[in-house]
Amino acid sequence: MTTAAPAYLFDAVGTLIYPEPAPADVYYAAGVRCGSRLAREEIERGFRAAFAAEEARDARHNGLRTDEAREFERWRNIVAAVVHDVRGPAAERLFDELWTHFARPSVWRAFDDAAPTLAALAARGHTVAIASNFDRRLYAIVAELLPVVPPERVFVSSSLGFRKPAGAFFQGCRERIGLTNHPTIVVGDDVDNDLHCPRTEGLTAVLLDRRDRHPELAPRIATLTELL
Repeated sequence: MTTAAPAYLFDAVGTLIYPEPAPADVYYAAGVRCGSRLAREEIERGFRAAFAAEEARDARHNGLRTDEAREFERWRNIVAAVVHDVRGPAAERLFDELWTHFARPSVWRAFDDAAPTLAALAARGHTVAIASNFDRRLYAIVAELLPVVPPERVFVSSSLGFRKPAGAFFQGCRERIGLTNHPTIVVGDDVDNDLHCPRTEGLTAVLLDRRDRHPELAPRIATLTELL
């Protein structure tokens, strides 16, 4: 009796892809165009704080539930909190510009080890999928940068109805590709979302720690090629 090859669920942002320029640079430049006087350092600090606040809001009030409308609202709230000195019609223009900007595949990059690792795993018979706290904008980005992953194996929280670290997020991913009773390995760069949560769901999890921030944790890899 042969053992089935494990399936892999990869996080997206920070694991397979990253935005270029960085979000703080993009927010700063767009803010200046819309009349903001905030310094770039204020934008960067504000982005981290606003993102964390929206994450906490979902955990506290929404039970980590989400959909396309909630993701749109999340980013509208983040933009308003970060570039807080832009209001009225200018604030609407600012949000529209930023929402559209991060929908463009051209402003995203795949890490050098992403496509080769995914292709090698798929060639060895592993099911390879992407499981991300994102919205429908991710489909076009993956299609452009990582075409080895077919669209039916790209799972975003806005479609699944739950965000990581909800256990229902991973359960939904596995159900959609028939992996409920299949060995599954989750790979990502977030300690809570991609390591601790999958483990509580009985899944194997590997932390991608590109900058050696968590030497105390295991299993841990510095590059995706180590999976091979």
